[in-house]
Amino acid sequence: MNLFEKAIGSGFFTGYMRPASGTWGSAAGLAIFLIPGFERWYVLAPAIVVFFIYGVFVGDKFEEAYGEDPAECTVDEVVGMWISLIAVPKTIPALAFAFVVWRALDILKPPPARQAESIEGGMGVMLDDVISAIYALGIVHAAIWLTDNFAFVHDLGIL
Repeated sequence: MNLFEKAIGSGFFTGYMRPASGTWGSAAGLAIFLIPGFERWYVLAPAIVVFFIYGVFVGDKFEEAYGEDPAECTVDEVVGMWISLIAVPKTIPALAFAFVVWRALDILKPPPARQAESIEGGMGVMLDDVISAIYALGIVHAAIWLTDNFAFVHDLGIL
């Protein structure tokens, strides 16, 4: 595995950070999302697709080097974070909420994410996180919709 593969596969080396390398990888994804313009669909969508495809490829190499779904491979957390942030406003409360929901669902792995973990290789590494991120995206957007449409929820100050 070369340095470029290690850099991308480890979520810009966050996979080597302890404890909770997945949280560090998610934080890296959030930091990249904060780059002005990155939230635009024509930037974010291709980034998700390219990093997903490359994550499948490099995930195989990480599994060969470190074992099954290794903590060192955090490109899946970066992609999951980005999916969780699709069309989410760049406000501190919304981004913090999305981060927490994404991390919780990445850890809990609701079905069929848990089952996707059993897929061998890089596809299994990436797919369980994509599924969990889609759940997170739905929850985040539901919360945003509630805060926008119901005054009592907005008054709670969650988002």
